[in-house]
Amino acid sequence: MGFETSDDAAVYRLSDDIAAVLTVDFFTPVVDDPYLFGRIAAANALSDIYAMGAEPKAALNLLALDSALGTGLAGAILRGGADAVREAGATIVGGHTIDDAEPKYGLAVFGTAHPDAIVRNSGAMPGDLLYLTKPLGTGIMSSALQVGLETEASLAPVLASMEELNDRGARAMKEAGAHAATDVTGFGFAGHLHEMLVASKCSALLDWAAIPVFDKAWEYSRQYCRPARSFSIMDHVGESVLPGGLAGDEYDTRMGILCDPQTSGGLLLAIPPHNQKAFEQAYRSHCEKGIAAIGTVTSGDPGTMGFIG
Repeated sequence: MGFETSDDAAVYRLSDDIAAVLTVDFFTPVVDDPYLFGRIAAANALSDIYAMGAEPKAALNLLALDSALGTGLAGAILRGGADAVREAGATIVGGHTIDDAEPKYGLAVFGTAHPDAIVRNSGAMPGDLLYLTKPLGTGIMSSALQVGLETEASLAPVLASMEELNDRGARAMKEAGAHAATDVTGFGFAGHLHEMLVASKCSALLDWAAIPVFDKAWEYSRQYCRPARSFSIMDHVGESVLPGGLAGDEYDTRMGILCDPQTSGGLLLAIPPHNQKAFEQAYRSHCEKGIAAIGTVTSGDPGTMGFIG
């Protein structure tokens, strides 16, 4: 499995019982703290493995850093990444560095799963319930941090979400027999849901009020404190988002949230309706917090998203 449906990772069958799941991801710093940057970047890279229903086994560091900054900074970034990988039950087995004026860090990750247990983004079916395991708004809140409207201290809940692994949500989705899954990262919620719906030849009806969003993200979206990438995502998926009677500033503000590129965002899951209770119970047991459906997969025009509320 490769590029066909814009899935989160490549899958290579090794035997009848084992499939290799492969992904790579890296980016520039989203925080000043080098250790925290390492943890967030590693959690983000590992997320693709979890979205496919696989278990991470080994990872390679990818680090670009100005050599004049010394080894202390590099060491802090790599410690953050190593701690996240260790928490995932995997191992750092090597990597590669280059001398670069602009810092970048991430991982190439190898995971495994039974070939029959791979969860793709193309399996959603009409009637499935949609769940999102983390709030939206990390891109907007990071933009607020960059322009001095927030501090790393005031963004503690957002940073905690970004460094949180998606392993527990992945366990719950497998126990509940998820039909489809993806992680919400650089293409924003609307972009990743659009990919899932197109691949599944389905549409969706979403409940505005049920979609989790970080505090103040609505306010910053209204003020156009948004990542530049959000506007290209809006251009890409805008025609697929049905406004549901909204117009003007309110519609634009909501599109800013839906199209906000996420750093280490949550899992977007399509759960069969008869397994709703089992999934919510499993999620609560693994994550010690509740979760509610944010919408339903429907049989309309593939890729389109409508809204209530």
